[in-house]
Amino acid sequence: MSTSLPVGAHAPAAAARWSAVAAVAIGAFALVTTEFLPVGLLPQIARDLHITEGQAGLMVTLPGFLAALAAPLTIGFTGRFDRRHVLMFLMGLLVLSNALVALANHVAVLLAGRVLLGVAVGGFWTIGGSLGPRLRHGAEGIRATSIIFSGVSLGTVAGVPAGALVGELIGWRWSFAASSVMAIVVLGALALWLPSIKAESSNGLKHVPVVLKQRTAQVGFLAAVLIFVGQFASYTYITPFLNQVTHIDASSVSIILLGYGVTGFVGNLLGGWSAGRNVRWALAVTAMLIGAPVLLLALTGSSALAAVTWVLLWGLGFGMLPIAMQTWLFSAAPDRLESMAALFVSIAQAAIGVGALVGGLTVDSWGVTATMWLGGALAVGTAFIIHRSQHGRPPSDVELEPA
Repeated sequence: MSTSLPVGAHAPAAAARWSAVAAVAIGAFALVTTEFLPVGLLPQIARDLHITEGQAGLMVTLPGFLAALAAPLTIGFTGRFDRRHVLMFLMGLLVLSNALVALANHVAVLLAGRVLLGVAVGGFWTIGGSLGPRLRHGAEGIRATSIIFSGVSLGTVAGVPAGALVGELIGWRWSFAASSVMAIVVLGALALWLPSIKAESSNGLKHVPVVLKQRTAQVGFLAAVLIFVGQFASYTYITPFLNQVTHIDASSVSIILLGYGVTGFVGNLLGGWSAGRNVRWALAVTAMLIGAPVLLLALTGSSALAAVTWVLLWGLGFGMLPIAMQTWLFSAAPDRLESMAALFVSIAQAAIGVGALVGGLTVDSWGVTATMWLGGALAVGTAFIIHRSQHGRPPSDVELEPA
């Protein structure tokens, strides 16, 4: 397969173009695994570095804030660079980030590694998250986007639970070392499978204000802030909750997180199917499937059976979230996908950082159950906002190809 064919040219064999989608999806898997790896390892990291679990939560907060800054800057600084080369550079940062964290003997080194992760996350999702409609045109663009975002679900299905298990068996540092090796493998996949991809003619920071004027986009961005703050105020501290409230040991938590990821993978498929029919209902149901289980977890989480049930249902909702939210936003500005993706990544990652930070402050001040109440309430509020919106046009009616 030639890797120099631009996306705008006539499509090569289907297998070659789908392999390019797969390469981006594998990159998404590596990023999600690394970004949320601390979720299953917070108690170990906190004990090893002699810090509180709320302080250890900065490992999620800091990359979120850095990714929020990196997302719009990516389209500003990468200009006309081949998107294939940009993604490869960002994956190289992921390799270095994981290596630093694995070797860190002080919290400053630990957080420095997570700073590099934030840059990689913001840049990768800005470019890679908008490639589905460019790699597979027309109706297949939604399917390609769903495959790319399946990396999010697979990261929670396999990456985060496996990292938690490795951390439990041989130490949390080995989890990050393994993630560094995985990132090297992904770098090779991008080099082999991803074709040359020209920058969009309508990309750049100057187009961001145009995107922000779209009413549908404004509603979507508000929803993204609320639901991502709520999600990560609670999800970041799910392991301490299951340890302290449900009294589940570390090895069992790894299994529960695996179940969360499995239902998340199912949710990703369900999200792609439902968003292709009515994006308003898809996103509203997604928010309720996140909010209601988290509230019920706070209410009945002392019961192991109830806690496992609500965590699995929560995973289903979270699996639906990326594709439902992305489809909503892409329908608002189909001719400015990179600008829209940059704004979405920036807002979502800032919200992740705020959520983890607020969750940490809540945990340290009022206990781990309080942050579940907070996260659930914000997600339910998101469902109400989306339900009230007039935007109900099915994504199949929206032309997703770039102009």
